[in-house]
Amino acid sequence: MSIADIRKEYKMASLSEDQVDPSPIIQFDKWWREAVAAKIDEVNAMTLATVAADGRPSARIVLLKEYTGQGFVFFTNYFSRKGTEISGNAVVALLFFWKELERQVRIEGSVKLVSTEESDEYFASRPKESKLGAWASPQSKIIESREQLEMQFNQAKEKFKEVEIPRPPHWGGYRVVPDKIEFWQGRPGRLHDRILYTADIDASWNINRLSP
Repeated sequence: MSIADIRKEYKMASLSEDQVDPSPIIQFDKWWREAVAAKIDEVNAMTLATVAADGRPSARIVLLKEYTGQGFVFFTNYFSRKGTEISGNAVVALLFFWKELERQVRIEGSVKLVSTEESDEYFASRPKESKLGAWASPQSKIIESREQLEMQFNQAKEKFKEVEIPRPPHWGGYRVVPDKIEFWQGRPGRLHDRILYTADIDASWNINRLSP
């Protein structure tokens, strides 16, 4: 089979303007709960796209850790590639693809740091190995070998073996504050349903259908 022959017909559900909630966050919550109920593996995995100072885009998978009316939260190393790019251009995009439900959610918006208290609270909930990894890994930087990384991990393990592991100052949370959220439902014949929410200046949301 050639790559061009790989295709799937989407036919599980539909999405119309009169079905969606006036609030995109409430609509996301509805879809999120249905995705969790469907037992999708790593349901909170999302693509995060950032743009460097030279205009070069980059994307990677990160994990959603919270969503509220204020936005969508993830955590990372501030000095990683994504952290560096966010510091230079605080506009990003997120993408969820829940293939089991034939759905995508596309989110665009600006990013800001979560509070120190929020970062501390989440870091304290992480497994010990993940905490040590945050200290050991100079994320996105070139390293000589796997052995170097493991040595740094063991050094951190020794350093904190008798004390509570604190959150590194270079690690914490970001909140994506959306100004556009699109809900995509696969449909037969590639005539997919696309419902776009766009933030208005008065904090309300405009809802429009997009052509597939």
